[in-house]
Amino acid sequence: MKFMKQVKVMVPYFIAVVFFFVGLFIYTRVAGPVALSVNSNVTNQSDIFTVSGEGKVEVKPEIAYVRVGMESNGSSVNQVQAEIDGVMERVIGVLERLGIDREKEMETVSYSINPMFDWSSGRQRITGYSASTQLKVKVKEIDRVNEVVDAAVESGANQVGGVSFDVEDREKIEEEARKEAVEQAKRKAEAAAKAAGFRLGRIVNYSEGSNGVAPQPMYDRAMAVGEMAPELSSAKIQPGVEEIEIVVSLSYQIE
Repeated sequence: MKFMKQVKVMVPYFIAVVFFFVGLFIYTRVAGPVALSVNSNVTNQSDIFTVSGEGKVEVKPEIAYVRVGMESNGSSVNQVQAEIDGVMERVIGVLERLGIDREKEMETVSYSINPMFDWSSGRQRITGYSASTQLKVKVKEIDRVNEVVDAAVESGANQVGGVSFDVEDREKIEEEARKEAVEQAKRKAEAAAKAAGFRLGRIVNYSEGSNGVAPQPMYDRAMAVGEMAPELSSAKIQPGVEEIEIVVSLSYQIE
């Protein structure tokens, strides 16, 4: 009896399940399969063709930068400091008389005072002090760069170095080189596409680098003028010609 009661209780549930699946079967036969939602990410990957181009413009330098300085050794800090300060003040005064502006065209780029040690006895012993300073000078009248160097040396500077040249409007020259580089890259891309039988799409990436090849002066490193006075009695620095180069890279989609 108890079993029969349980069967009677389960019958309605069984009938409901049967009707659900029968209804689902009829629906799919009439309306088609039940749609299920699935997320899908599709990436369209295109072939990329990259080509480079170079643009070069030669220009005559318009301005020069010269580094002049003073180095001194002595027994005390006050001694060496007073010596380098006195010499550099004379150098600055002479350069001002040549028409170089103290505030706008002269810049102190280094200044140091360090102790000198003696280790011969096995112990550290200060034997004196070494002081040095360097002044970066902008020479707008490039034809006077030799005159500037000579005047600095005659005023007591015993360090000359870092002679370099530049142009006033570098951006304008770089733009000319950039246009030449891009045009060359495009010509190379079109020629390659024609030879290989593919079509160029849009440009998807652009990159560039620059390289200014400065003319080499007669000397471009720090030199102890005092030790080389005969050779540097009169500076002979030639600016030469500067080559400004831009290298670009263009990446095209291939259609």
